[in-house]
Amino acid sequence: MKLPIQQAPAAGCSRCGEAADCHGHTKDRGGEAGGLGDGRVVLLAGNPNAGKTTVFNALSGAKARVGNYPGITVDRRSALLRLPGGEAVELVDLPGTYSLTARSPEEQVAADAVLGRFAAVPDAVIVVADASTLSRNLYIALQVIESGARVVLALNMMDEAARAGVRIDPEQLERRLGVPVVPMAAAKGQGIDALREAVERALAEAQRPEPLQLELGARLEQDVAEMEAAVARALPELPATSRRPWALWLLLSVGDDELQGVSDELRALALAIQERARERGGDLDLEIIGARYAYIDSVTAGAVRHEAEPARSLTDRLDSVFTHPVWGFSLFALVMLVLFEALFTWAEPFMGWVELAIGAAQGITQGLIGPGLLRDLLQHGVIQGVGNVLVFVPQIALLFLFIAFLEDSGYLARVAFMIDPIMSRLGLHGRAFVPLLSGFACAVPAVLATRTIESRRDRLLTMLALPLMTCSARLPVYVLVIGTVFAGQGRVFGVLSAGAAALFAMYIVSVAATLGTAALFGRTVLPGRRPALVLELPPYRLPVLRNLATAVWQRVKTFLRDAGTIILAITIVLWALLSFPHSDEIDHRFEAAEHSARAEFSGEALEEKLSALRGQHAGDQLAFSIAGRVGHAMEPAIEPLGFDWRIGVGILGAFAAREVFVSTLGMVFGIEEADEASTPLRDALRDARRADGEKLMTPVSGASLMVFFVLACQCMSTIAVVWRESGSLKWPMLMLGYMTALAYGAALLVYQVGTAIWS
Repeated sequence: MKLPIQQAPAAGCSRCGEAADCHGHTKDRGGEAGGLGDGRVVLLAGNPNAGKTTVFNALSGAKARVGNYPGITVDRRSALLRLPGGEAVELVDLPGTYSLTARSPEEQVAADAVLGRFAAVPDAVIVVADASTLSRNLYIALQVIESGARVVLALNMMDEAARAGVRIDPEQLERRLGVPVVPMAAAKGQGIDALREAVERALAEAQRPEPLQLELGARLEQDVAEMEAAVARALPELPATSRRPWALWLLLSVGDDELQGVSDELRALALAIQERARERGGDLDLEIIGARYAYIDSVTAGAVRHEAEPARSLTDRLDSVFTHPVWGFSLFALVMLVLFEALFTWAEPFMGWVELAIGAAQGITQGLIGPGLLRDLLQHGVIQGVGNVLVFVPQIALLFLFIAFLEDSGYLARVAFMIDPIMSRLGLHGRAFVPLLSGFACAVPAVLATRTIESRRDRLLTMLALPLMTCSARLPVYVLVIGTVFAGQGRVFGVLSAGAAALFAMYIVSVAATLGTAALFGRTVLPGRRPALVLELPPYRLPVLRNLATAVWQRVKTFLRDAGTIILAITIVLWALLSFPHSDEIDHRFEAAEHSARAEFSGEALEEKLSALRGQHAGDQLAFSIAGRVGHAMEPAIEPLGFDWRIGVGILGAFAAREVFVSTLGMVFGIEEADEASTPLRDALRDARRADGEKLMTPVSGASLMVFFVLACQCMSTIAVVWRESGSLKWPMLMLGYMTALAYGAALLVYQVGTAIWS
């Protein structure tokens, strides 16, 4: 039976009572993101590490369409499943979850799909279960069976279960559960055809099965009945057989966090029933979950038997080292060193090739199109914007290849297990450690890496804090400033050079600010008790290469499609700010100076003179542009930090990417080719004076500038990817606001106190 689906009216949704934020109920399946049409839909559900991705790829040939579920940044993969009889149905791969209790975005997506909250109820559900840990995997299967869906249980990894001494009788299990059970070893291609046949038979059934109804005890049954009555009032179009599953789902899912698509009436009643249970000394979660596991025990008794305890498994032997208090952390440090080497060194040649390709494209454009606005737009707006997107791809691909390998092998769960006691003291999740460390290389792939964190709150908290980690793009700024003002300053404590000490201090400030911000935001902006870390330590497995490649490609494609378009647009806007308005008078003055130079000089001397003139020309045009005028306008605000309008223009240009600060300063000072090691740029900065005649760059103002760059959110790409991953503009705007305020305040403190001490 399919629920009648209505388009949500503007005044309020007839299904959930929400005004506008209920995902937008679709008229048909074609309205879903990535939908493949109006045909029948089969869902694929199951625990993480149960081999669900392998089953999906085997059934669909990995020809998946990837989008997002409406209103939430969780991937929605769907593909055509060809059944033995020739019918093609849509196969939708749900996020891996341990239950349908909506305590995370992934669980909410799975629950919505199975219960048909925002689309038609599915025609069938394949639940993939790990045969070696069957009882735990049957929990979500039992929830799906309770919903009244047509269920096919894919009993995967039967080969691993046999090696572990677990013997399962699929026929007896099928009789007790009342659903088809298909034994499989999907990684070896075993059981795939049988699974297709079982799905086809399930879809051929004219009637849906009666929902399974567990005995919960008299008191709890009264609570569920009260919730059922409220569901009937709030959702009158819901079939009577679906009310109990919805009531149980609400009692387990409604909590302190906002839950999309739940009316105020249902939410208030669920909270009231939960409070009543606590007052009588009970716990609804434990009572309902306990009843389900009692039923699972009765199902598996006799159908599952364990032979004599096998010899100590490879997983146990590896865990004795990998989770050891000393050797485990040592091995993890080694793994992170390899990851850092990959992000910093291995990705560098590929990033260099991207930059060479972008430079070549700009050169071709310069040769094909004459000087003018169109060429500047294509060279420095469109092509440079594409380069700003593509240059991240090598790092993103390598990072996600590492993460996918560590996760599929089972090692990432061990890392979270070891690190969580430390991270929890700061209010962070154990899985936040890898994204935070990845932030030392680049914040963009690090933000994408937060997808491994289940809780939305923990994910947002990590996203907001990790841009404070000193990424590689800040290094050119540090090198320029240190080489300009700290060279020849002597040694600190007779050991470290002043430059090395300054660089080390920046990294200390970065880490302290990151952890401090996470601790503060976890108590203010994103309050709430972080749930205890509950995760599965799956057996160690060799990842399937095809799955790794698919995961990496999907992440890269998502970045290019979603964040890339925002980065390209912002790049073009920044180009316009740095290029307009354009002064014809400056052009004429440059042309006259060039003509005079050609008459006066020749050979190498002429090239040097023309290079200097081109740099001066670019600098004058930049000062005339909107960005230059904004730099002048903001000078009173940044002067207390030790900066002038020229540094202000550099800061504006650095919003495209932090390292652009160096080349923008080169333009401001009339230097055509400038990098962090450029002697002419360093000399120009040393000689620069403010309007009052004081030196622009001193050790104190240099320290202020570096501190500003440690803490400021000078990266449009990070803002774009946080916007995309959080699903809301308010979070990147909060990040931009707090980091700018923090950077300003810290730089102000450094400059004013430093000036007072050393003046």
